[in-house]
This record gives sequence, structure tokens and C-alpha cells, in this order.
Amino acid sequence: MMQIARARCRFASRPFALAVWIAAWAAIPPAAAQSLGKLDRERGRAMLAQVRSDIEKHYYDPTFRGIDLGSRFDAADQRIRQAKTIEEVFASVAQVALELNDSHTYFLPPALTVQVQYGWEMQMVGDTCFVTRVKPGSDAAAQGLRVGDAILSVNGQVPTRETLWKLLYLYHLLRPQPGLRIMARSSGDAPRQIDVAAKVRQKHKVIDLTGTDGGTDIWNLIREAESEASAHISRYEEIGRDLMIWEFAVFDHFDRRVEDGMKRARGRQALVLDLRGNAGGDERALLELLGHFFKTDVKIGDLRRRTGIEPLMAKGRGEKAYPGKLLVIVDSQSGSASEVFARTIQITGRGTVIGDRTAGSVMRSRTFNHKSGVERAIFYATSVADASVTMSDGSELEGKGVIPDELLLPSSQDLAAGRDPVLARAATLLGSPMTAEAAGRILRPR
Repeated sequence: MMQIARARCRFASRPFALAVWIAAWAAIPPAAAQSLGKLDRERGRAMLAQVRSDIEKHYYDPTFRGIDLGSRFDAADQRIRQAKTIEEVFASVAQVALELNDSHTYFLPPALTVQVQYGWEMQMVGDTCFVTRVKPGSDAAAQGLRVGDAILSVNGQVPTRETLWKLLYLYHLLRPQPGLRIMARSSGDAPRQIDVAAKVRQKHKVIDLTGTDGGTDIWNLIREAESEASAHISRYEEIGRDLMIWEFAVFDHFDRRVEDGMKRARGRQALVLDLRGNAGGDERALLELLGHFFKTDVKIGDLRRRTGIEPLMAKGRGEKAYPGKLLVIVDSQSGSASEVFARTIQITGRGTVIGDRTAGSVMRSRTFNHKSGVERAIFYATSVADASVTMSDGSELEGKGVIPDELLLPSSQDLAAGRDPVLARAATLLGSPMTAEAAGRILRPR
């Protein structure tokens, strides 16, 4: 078995620990349980060994937060030996990685042989979970699930700020389901139970890189990558001659979006930087973007690693720095690099932050990508937190998040009607009054 690994330093938001949830949900049948052969079991044990190696070599805390990591991995190996399905194998690997209980150490399993689309999305707004998107033509739409509905439970589990990620991680990566039982409530109505069927599509278990399948697997990968990329394109809206709204979807150093966005902002007296839904990304993009708002170098904080403490600095741009007013919008899905950016703006007094409390998922990590097989391959990865982050004022954001200068949340009615009171408030604070209805038409959901 040949494996290749590639590491990349990131501030990207990911799940916290879910060992108890994985154990409790082990009996839940997935969308299409995959039987386990000898080769699958041995591959699973090899994946576990690789994940163990990644964590033991690179985790920022040499004491592993007081956990006896060796015994945990040994127990996981025994569970894999007795596993009946490939989903049980993946759950065993995931469980031991996530017992470290930080936001950036986790296992990304190989793709299952089915692709599951639930047809709807949910998000925490304050302390309530709301439906934020329903796909037209989906069973969710047919069953009457609506944007703005409050989600009271999913398969009996109550989504909260502490548990929503568990639902998403399990149902999207570890154990996709053929359907979900939802307790939902529309504004002013009584709770109702909805059984929503997912759209399940069969896929290959391994990826053929030889071209003998006519290139189908390769082109499917390309199309999926293009679809994913389209969801992360920056969007801009110019309001008169003085204000620009910039929806910054992901911190990516390689596509020049920071440079392009700042070029567009030049000459504008004010900028709204919308980081809602931005889960983080590349560290270099974070430093580059922050540097554009300061003439002199600014200390963001300290990275605490195995080898010691190193400062995290953004290089100022001198007279080329953006001089205008800055307002940053965040929500519960703003994670990691977005949180570091927003908190730095607060600490330095460079601008104002409004919206919802952020994810509280702030570590620096390295992602190690691995391949099992040569011509017919499966891919998996380990994300390892290689540094904790302490801000320049001594605070830590992990598990806490950024509290906006002005806490402002859309209501259920706002979501249902497509209104955006947060963006409207941002524009008004910067001298360009706008209604929530008009703001909702500017940056429609992707």
C-alpha cells in the first residue's frame, strides 16, 4: 500500500470532539451500509496507524491534553478488527482522533459509495437553529420544510451551538442517512414532525486514475471541485460612490482574492467585509488581508507549539494601507481565520464588528492528505492542530468565539422573507441607509 502525504497550514474551522456521539450512534444504519472484506479491514487499520502517526508527530501539545493516546488507538484497532461494516471502521478512526477535544484535530474519511443530499441546510442564529435553505424540488420542500423554520430536533437530537457540528459531521461524513426525522416549528405555529427523504446516488468506492473507465472518475472529480469552488467566490456590491460590500467566502492565498478585493475597495470611503459563513482557511491569506488595514506591522497574537511560542504578525502596508472605515459582519459559521481577523480589528480599534457570536473554533492546523492504492485509489486525510492561538490581549477564542461590538440577529420572519437586517445595519452605520429588504436582495444565498 503506497501512501503520499501533503501538509498545509490552515486556520480552518472544523468539529470539536464527538466520541460519545459516535459511540451512541454506532447502531444507526447508514444510507447504504458497506460490507467489510479483509482488504477493507486492513486498509482501515492502516488508516488508523497513519492517523496515529500524524497526531503523535505533529500535535501541538506533547502531553496530548492528558490523554493516554496509545491506549485509545490500541482500543480502536481492536474495534476495527471486529467491525462488520466500513462505516464502523471510519467511526473508530474518527472517535480516537476527536477525543483530543479541539476544533482542528479530526479524521476525514474516504468518500462512501453513496452521495447523500438532504435538500436543506440549517444554522445556529443566536441560540436557535433555523432552516436557512431548502432546495427546490427536494423532498424537504415537498414535505413543507421552509426557510425560517426553527429546528427543534434531528433524529431525536437537539441542535445547539455545542452539538450542531456533531449532527453535520456524522450525517454528512461518517454515517449519511437515507432520511431524517425532524421536529420543526414555523413562527407562531405548533411544532410538527417531518420525515424528510434524502436523495441518494451511488458512486464508486475507489477512484480510477488510469483512464480505463473513459476518464469518468477523473472528470467527476473535476466537476465536483468546480462546483465546490463556485461556492467560495468573493462577491462585491458597490453602494453609490462611497461604500463597497465585500462578501469574503474563504481565506485562500492562491487565488488572489485578497488582492483583487482590496483593489476594488481603493477610493471607497467605507468597506463592509462580510465574513458570515467564512469558516477560515489559509494563514497567509489572513495575514495578507489584515496587513491591508494597517500602516505599520500589527501583532495578532502568539502561536503556542511544541517547540515554543512564536508571534503571529501581519505586515502593514504603509501609505498603501486602506484608510477608510471598516465594518466586519460575522455569524455563528464564521470560524478560525475569520475569528482571528474580527478580534484583531476589535482589539486594535481599527473597525467595528456586528452580527452573531462566532464559532469559537480557533486553532492552527496542518492537513495531511493520504492515498491508499496506486492506480485505483482512495483518499483520506488527517487534520492536526499544531498550534493554539493566544490573541495579543491575552485572550483565547477557542470554545468562546468573538462577541460582536453590536449583537444583531435576523429573526425567523427575516429569514423566511429574505430580509437582511444585519447588512442593512452595517450600511447604515457607514452612512448609506438601507432597508433590510433591500439588503436581502444584494447578497442572495448561493
